[in-house]
Amino acid sequence: MSELRMIKKKDRLIAIIIKNNYKCEGVDFITPNEYSQQLAYMHHPAGKTIDAHVHNLVHRNVVLTQEVLFIKKGKLRVDFYDDYQDYLESQILEAGDVILLTSGGHGFKVLEEVEMIEVKQGPYSGELDKTRFAGVSDEEIIWKEEA
Repeated sequence: MSELRMIKKKDRLIAIIIKNNYKCEGVDFITPNEYSQQLAYMHHPAGKTIDAHVHNLVHRNVVLTQEVLFIKKGKLRVDFYDDYQDYLESQILEAGDVILLTSGGHGFKVLEEVEMIEVKQGPYSGELDKTRFAGVSDEEIIWKEEA
């Protein structure tokens, strides 16, 4: 299977998965410039200097929460849904994997004890931040193999 997976419904990107064995040289910005959450993979040799910098104050208008999960330990099933809460497919994340959830819906089932870190834009809006819905059952899972 591919080390970099794009979960889509037609042309709409639902998620990007970077498997723990993904490798490239230099900097690979995986997300389009217009995304409110940017994701890059970086690989530099020892001795490389990354210039010191500060980030400028830039006002941005974020209307959709995009979140990143770093899987530290365990195994997690991610169930993907479109914007209408229709189930699409499921994927397994393992230790060292990273996922950016860009649009649509998602649910999770812990398959092995999991430790993960979540990063998303703030401020958090409490219950206004998300709409919960009934997810797919274990019997309805669709495993989609990468081409």
